[in-house]
Amino acid sequence: MTVGNMESAQLFDAGNKGRGLRATKELRAGEVVFAEPSFSAVVFDSLATQVCHSCFRRQAKLHRCAQCNFAHYCDRTCQTACWDEHKQECAAIKKMGKWPGENVRLAARTLWRIHKDTGIVSDSQLVSVDHLEDHVADLPEGDLKQLKADVHTFLEYCSYGRKQPSVDDVSHILGIIKCNGVTLSDQRGLQAVGVGLFPNLGLVNHDCWPNCSVILNHGNQSAVSSALHSQRRIELRAAGHISEGEELTVSYVDFLNLSTGRQKKLQERFHFQCSCEQCSEHVKDDLMTAAAESEGNKPSADKVKEATAFSKECVEKIERLRAEKDYHEVVRLCRDCLEKQENVLADTHLYVLRVLSVASEVLSYLQSFSEAAGYARRMVEGYMKLYNPNNAQLGLAIMRAGVAHWHAGQIEVGHGFICRAVAILMVTHGPNHPITRDLESMRMQTEMELKMFKQKECVYNATRDAALMKQPMISSF
Repeated sequence: MTVGNMESAQLFDAGNKGRGLRATKELRAGEVVFAEPSFSAVVFDSLATQVCHSCFRRQAKLHRCAQCNFAHYCDRTCQTACWDEHKQECAAIKKMGKWPGENVRLAARTLWRIHKDTGIVSDSQLVSVDHLEDHVADLPEGDLKQLKADVHTFLEYCSYGRKQPSVDDVSHILGIIKCNGVTLSDQRGLQAVGVGLFPNLGLVNHDCWPNCSVILNHGNQSAVSSALHSQRRIELRAAGHISEGEELTVSYVDFLNLSTGRQKKLQERFHFQCSCEQCSEHVKDDLMTAAAESEGNKPSADKVKEATAFSKECVEKIERLRAEKDYHEVVRLCRDCLEKQENVLADTHLYVLRVLSVASEVLSYLQSFSEAAGYARRMVEGYMKLYNPNNAQLGLAIMRAGVAHWHAGQIEVGHGFICRAVAILMVTHGPNHPITRDLESMRMQTEMELKMFKQKECVYNATRDAALMKQPMISSF
């Protein structure tokens, strides 16, 4: 599968959902439906000095552009590769004396490329980037106010040289970014570092239980033609068996939310009412709000209500303290919250899972691996009852549980989790993704350690048995 190959997907009329893509052949789990380089992309403002603006790798020491003092690169190679994208941005920042937010910078890069190359840059691109949906007419008053402010900033930013685009053109591109912008990750796929536009991916419709997953893959570039070479490329992968003619879908939001919560998020950002089976039939909502049950006994409704309210308030505090990097206080609050939830809320309850996730991650960071492993194991057990078996978030959660158990000295359990994570990420990320390769290395390491441990155990048991055989027997008479 090479970047730009769209032989496995075709555009079609998806009825009330508008345009969509469907499979042109039968697809197996893990098969790449298509790969696509970004049309345009930028690094987040908050990470502008920590992430290379060309390859989006997070690095400790980056070289700054001497002209604008804004863009940062790994080395001269990355800077040269990015110059065609950056040269107009560089001049605009020097002229303005400051740099605007990522949405304005992405809109500028998009319009500059449309002016240079038009909105279609390859034969495999199914739609011009400026023909994607913008939903500007559907924006609420607050979002419209922000849009107008961004348009004003854009016109100030690009107030030199060639003829300026109209207010409507700028509003249209900013609307497209709001509805179609894809979060870009770093080289290992673990941290969001930027945002980009992918025209073909923008045609794939949403489903809360999708048959595809989308992943940024900065790994194996050997199959990429020089004309379409890009470090910033996505892969759309089949999450399971897909029949010929079946619509291809991805999830725009995390499934781990109540159906009403997912619908609210989809309406606010993407301006449609989700009517998928999971939302229409409120699938798994009961598990996400479930009370604990022991030997047929359940807590009272008042206790459940009290624990839920406490958990909601606690989760908000935990997230705030986590952002402030007050990790020891985060751990204390997590413990308090989990104690309050015990025997009241089930381990599939949303608030329990959110606290378990933060607790396991922060404790691992603090190297309290034994406690982290216990929380991670409970989290995975809950996730497995809620997520699709080939969901990337599930795979990453199982990976975290495996690493925590491994570092806690529980090699056999850790190895089991890591093997399960490898099986999922081979489908969602593929064998050439850096995180899959890292995980495979961990699998081999834990397998080797497990064999050594069992060999030592066998030697110990044999020595012990031999020593016992040599001891004189004591008569019972």
